[in-house]
Amino acid sequence: MVEGLSILIFLSIALVTVLVALRLGRFRTRAVDRLAHAAEGPAAMAPSSSLLWRELVGRIGSYVPASDRDLPALKRRLIRAGFRHPQAARYFRGARAVLAVLLGAGVLGVGWLTAVFGDNLLLCTGASAWIGFMLPSQYLAGRIRRRKHAIARGLPNALDLMVVCVESGLGLDQTILQVARELQSAHGEICDEFAVMNLEMRAGKGRSEALHNLAERAGVEDLKKLVAVLVQTDRFGTSIAQTLRGHADYMRTMARQRAEEQAAKLPVKLVFPIFFCVLPSLFVVTLGPVITQLIRDIVPMIENM
Repeated sequence: MVEGLSILIFLSIALVTVLVALRLGRFRTRAVDRLAHAAEGPAAMAPSSSLLWRELVGRIGSYVPASDRDLPALKRRLIRAGFRHPQAARYFRGARAVLAVLLGAGVLGVGWLTAVFGDNLLLCTGASAWIGFMLPSQYLAGRIRRRKHAIARGLPNALDLMVVCVESGLGLDQTILQVARELQSAHGEICDEFAVMNLEMRAGKGRSEALHNLAERAGVEDLKKLVAVLVQTDRFGTSIAQTLRGHADYMRTMARQRAEEQAAKLPVKLVFPIFFCVLPSLFVVTLGPVITQLIRDIVPMIENM
């Protein structure tokens, strides 16, 4: 019996091993086929599902009515979120329409088949469609917040590197280009903004206009202050190195003050978690056994009276 069980286990493991080896061999064959098709040229490659989905959303977005008054604000928000495609607004409107229809139709179908919503089916359908319509806006707002935080986090390092480059003899344009190259892997968001600013200056825009566009695209207060300092330095012809070093010291001081402010707010923020989460469990642990012992001793005494 034991020998038969051992043979069965051995055969099962061997079969699984063979199946895994055949599966891996198929993966290698498919990878080689993909590389061969890629070497033949892009015309032989079939469009991916993501491209088809993007094309569908774009076509639907082109039919969605849009207000000309709200379009510049939407484009500015998309740029601040990192979407610089010329048709990003059209894709955004298409995504809102598609999500609204899909969520509304899904809730309507589930409610119609299962009767889980009862008489509130139309209300739940409208609410789900509204949620689907608002989801892209919430995603865009979250992406803008994350990108602003990333730019603000990478600005001190970029400013220190700018000080080093300027003091080594580079001009402001070459300094910005060098910072965009060196910090690309560590702080890609602010480096992308610097690269766009450099491209604008190469296209013929003035330095002041390119700096103002940089501040407008990012929407970060610390970067706006840096842009104001650089514009004043360029206008009055003062030393860029001294200006950048002074602004770097100012940013370090402000960062330290913000950290001290957050540390001072910590005891107040901990009052509610301690009062509602820690103290009840502490009372249960400390007073629970005492109350249980009192009930065990007092209840029999009351019953015997």
